[in-house]
Amino acid sequence: MNRRQQSGFTLIEIAIVLVIIGLLLGGILKGQELITSARVRNMADQGNGVQAAYYGFVDRFRNLPGDWQLGPAQQAIPGVTSGGNGNGRIDGGEWVEPPVVWEHLQRAGFIGGFFQATGAPPVLDTDAPRNAFNGFIMLSHSANYQGLPGQPPTVRLNLNLGQNVPVGVIRELDVKVDDGRPMTGAFRSAPSVAALPPGAPIAEPNCISAGGGGGGGGIAPEWNIVGDSQNCAGVLLY
Repeated sequence: MNRRQQSGFTLIEIAIVLVIIGLLLGGILKGQELITSARVRNMADQGNGVQAAYYGFVDRFRNLPGDWQLGPAQQAIPGVTSGGNGNGRIDGGEWVEPPVVWEHLQRAGFIGGFFQATGAPPVLDTDAPRNAFNGFIMLSHSANYQGLPGQPPTVRLNLNLGQNVPVGVIRELDVKVDDGRPMTGAFRSAPSVAALPPGAPIAEPNCISAGGGGGGGGIAPEWNIVGDSQNCAGVLLY
């Protein structure tokens, strides 16, 4: 009499498969975590690099990159094709001086790449540097950053690190360089409405959770991790 042999996996074989799957998932998640951490470090280093380049330029030339008038800038920096109005600030209300910043810094040897000011919002790699998520960054004197209710932002030098940044990454970056909150400290969220100049990097409204403010018993807004926005933008105040 022939007995039909039963086919299938033994408990040991199933356990081995589950262990392998667990190792693979763990490796994938760990790899994603390492990628995220690398991007956070990249953005932090980029902010520090721009800050060092800016102050190095000012120390060498006693003028602001982007604001320096064309004639004197051409006499001091070979290859410069654009300049500003020389009023002592990088005017952030229009696309005139912010693009010139990158040309001045690059031509003077403070940053790498090749940049050519166009007087328009950046669309090409030659217009402005990009962040780790392919968003263009912008250095200017402006009030294009968020403040607590009753504490409106004032015009000051700031570096917009560009949009397209996931909210989890932007919060980790804020924790790394500042206080971890989007409306206080030296690292803020970009505004979620059209800023000046038109086309300046902005953040989606759900990058920040609703809150009652920072005073009078209210709850200060936080980075909205649950909302999982993939298009946030942080601003580093100098």
